[in-house]
Amino acid sequence: MAQEVSQRPVYESAGWEIDLARRELRSMGVSVPLGGRAFEIVAELVQAEGELVPKNKLIEKVWPGIFVDESAVRVHIAAIRKAFGSDREMLSTTVGRGYRLLGTWKIREAGASAQSAGLEPMKAVVGAISTNVPAATYALVGRDSAMSYVQDLMSAYRVVTLAGPGGIGKTALGLELTRLVLASQQTESLLVELASLSNPTLVPSVLASVMGIKLEGEEISPEAIARAIGTRQLLIFLDNCEHLVDAVAELTETIVSRCPGISFLVTSREPLRIVGEQVYRVLPLSVPPAGRVEAEVIFEHTAVQLFMARAKALGADFQLSEENLNAIVSICRRLDGIPLAIEFAAARAALLGPARIAALLDDRFKFLTTGRRTALPRHQTLRAALDWSYDLLPETEARVLRHLGIFAGDFLLEAAIAVVGEEVAYEVTDHLANLVAKSLVAADIRGHRPHYRLLDTTRAYAMEKLRGCGEFNPAARRHAEYYRAFFMHAEAESELRSQTEWLADYGRHIDSVRASLDWAFSPDGDASIGVALTAVAVPLWVQLSLLGECRERTQLALTRLDESASDAARVRMQLSAALAWSLMYGVGRAREAGPAWSTTLRLAEDLDDRDYRLRGLWGLCIDQFNNGEFRKALEFANRFAEVVADGDQTIDLMMADRLLATTLHFLGDQTGARHHIERTLSRLADLTPKPQIVRFRFDLRVSAHYFQARILWLSGSIDQALNVVARNIEEGRAAGHALTFCSVLGQAACPIAFFSGDLDAAERYCATLLDHTERHPIRLWNLWARVFNGMVLAKRGDVAGGLKILRSELEAAGDARFLPRFLLPLGELAASLGLIGEVAQGLATVDEALARCEARDERWYQAELLRIKGELLLRGSEYRSTSTAEQCFTSAIELARGQGALFWELRNGMALARLRMEQDRCADAYEVLAPVYGKLTEGFATADTKTAKALLAQLAP
Repeated sequence: MAQEVSQRPVYESAGWEIDLARRELRSMGVSVPLGGRAFEIVAELVQAEGELVPKNKLIEKVWPGIFVDESAVRVHIAAIRKAFGSDREMLSTTVGRGYRLLGTWKIREAGASAQSAGLEPMKAVVGAISTNVPAATYALVGRDSAMSYVQDLMSAYRVVTLAGPGGIGKTALGLELTRLVLASQQTESLLVELASLSNPTLVPSVLASVMGIKLEGEEISPEAIARAIGTRQLLIFLDNCEHLVDAVAELTETIVSRCPGISFLVTSREPLRIVGEQVYRVLPLSVPPAGRVEAEVIFEHTAVQLFMARAKALGADFQLSEENLNAIVSICRRLDGIPLAIEFAAARAALLGPARIAALLDDRFKFLTTGRRTALPRHQTLRAALDWSYDLLPETEARVLRHLGIFAGDFLLEAAIAVVGEEVAYEVTDHLANLVAKSLVAADIRGHRPHYRLLDTTRAYAMEKLRGCGEFNPAARRHAEYYRAFFMHAEAESELRSQTEWLADYGRHIDSVRASLDWAFSPDGDASIGVALTAVAVPLWVQLSLLGECRERTQLALTRLDESASDAARVRMQLSAALAWSLMYGVGRAREAGPAWSTTLRLAEDLDDRDYRLRGLWGLCIDQFNNGEFRKALEFANRFAEVVADGDQTIDLMMADRLLATTLHFLGDQTGARHHIERTLSRLADLTPKPQIVRFRFDLRVSAHYFQARILWLSGSIDQALNVVARNIEEGRAAGHALTFCSVLGQAACPIAFFSGDLDAAERYCATLLDHTERHPIRLWNLWARVFNGMVLAKRGDVAGGLKILRSELEAAGDARFLPRFLLPLGELAASLGLIGEVAQGLATVDEALARCEARDERWYQAELLRIKGELLLRGSEYRSTSTAEQCFTSAIELARGQGALFWELRNGMALARLRMEQDRCADAYEVLAPVYGKLTEGFATADTKTAKALLAQLAP
């Protein structure tokens, strides 16, 4: 039978004591800190005498009348196990059911251990205490989840430290938690402010003074205060302890070990590191992500909520225009979601407006000075807050912090060691660990290697100190040299690892690469380091699809290349290939891309570099596509195939067939194209599952499938094409390569959905492409997506609206209109012009497109253009020519049949059948359409096939 709780006994087992009267857990007579509710759980378990206590019953006993999430219970169970230390297995869990306390527990009378615990009160005068915790003057914004979690910690642990950098909101959170304790538990709570105290020996005196303890001639020590406190129940909030951390740790540890009724809530930039302490790292407020964010989403982020609340409280009346919302997002992001900095910015925005404040952030320490008059002096300006932390550092740690400011983003330990320079590795490691503990450096330990970073405000401060000490240039040189070495093997690794893995290691360092290049090409930098770093960092821009940046960086490096250097030819070859790629995909028909590829190929042949020779041939083939030279493109594709014919590299053989398939597809030979794309795909099983992107600038596996979908569709394998599209979208997303995913959507998903008549899907894919190309600045695909949007709008019935978009966006596209992908919207432009009666303009447009096809051998869409022309010739009276229209349809049917393009054959067959129906030649119409429809073996649910079936039903003899 379990012991009645009212008897308040002491339970003993193997040196452990559970004192129900004093609500204390002791080990070998020494108090072990344990929070109130955690102790109640232990009390329930020990009184159950080894029986299983169901989880629900435990919750009812410890949290009567309160709904408690299971995660809160787990926090307390973890605290109990931590308290039991090496005997943690005494607390046994039966998964899904409950808990039991193991061991043989004997009962003795309560009070027997009072002397051994050293809790007899001293002769001291303890005055009546009313709380000194100030009432709230404003609402705490954005800390609901933190409040809930820390409340659970405080009921499980007797020492909880709120740690974090200056201005993160530790004090505000601590005060609100202390007020909640006062309101909900009627427990005495005291605030002890230590910010203004400089002498650590006075910490006990300050606490004694706040508590009203008078020690009649005795030395005011932690032990004396503990004896004076005795068994009182009290929460003590020690605020701002980082500069007195050793003294505070000694005081806190002494009191919690001797006074079972005392709990501490502490704020500090580093933990106390005492037994029983639980640390909660206070995080920045949430900020909107980079890129365009919808207005309603912006206000879901707590940093924005705080900004608006403080600005409104100060009487701000600025409009929530798009410009101001974008400025507020920029402010919150650049200030890292740090509440103190955001409050300062909001105060200034109330006077100057958000846009002006966003523009001034580069000089943030000068203008972020408007703190609350009631704030501590070090919280009245952003600089003062950082000065406080910096001045507390030993000089060696301050030097390390200054040098870490050179990193514009995440960095590794070895990077820090390389940049700091003079100190040995183990010293830098120790200093970095201390800076992390003091919340001046953030650590991310989730990956296989820890990464570190400084918050943006801390980095700006550290950089200012670095420059002020005259240490910037040497640090910047070591920084650039480190990243040159770091990226040396990046390209080779990209061919062996998945993009996700590769970017996890390399992608997060792009801001530091940028900073190094900016220094290297500055007047005080070293251009030779900049050129070398640019060459090895090219894979980074490729993997991230940063076309414009790649172009600018490589152009600059080429102008600064030292031709007398021993590796000048190889570096020029590498940079020329990167420049050509960025020009080709970023600018389209850029005439500079061809010469850059030619330079790459020439240097590769001079250096006998097979890898770059293949890159050059591939690039020149694609360049010929872009500039309308399809026969020349076929020549380069054949040359590529000849180079790889004797090799055994799967990816090279696949690339040869893929180039030939693409070329033949655009030339209009769908039969030949299908042969080569199927041969490409037949080798997929031999291809490593990790996609190779760097050499040919896209994922070969994914790109093979979107061209397969196009070829299948035109060949009449309609359902197969739709299935490939569906899979291709998923694999394109999974690949994570921005440029590849653009092609997945633009080359296959959008046009095939449009051809099938599924305008909902076409609109959905287009919206995805637009969003994707706005988040990733890929201009050419963004242009095409806007044009395609006009096509869909016109096809839905809003011909005038669609035409307006088509005309304006095609005009904006400039020379990009001559890329193969823009042939489709040109045809739809002509068709739409006919629908609104502008037949002459429609005919001029389609004739121009047909002339382009003829001049360039760009035959893949020619049959459809002939159909569109035929339909235009049947509209109105002025231009109506039945015979010419019939000639267009019959020519198109013959062309499509010769190409193996059953889809175009079907469309033109329907057009000719309708014309013959109008001429009362129904038998002839049936003879035209029935054989074509009979070739179909699938795809009977799409718009064209259903229309053809209906026509045949009308025409059936």
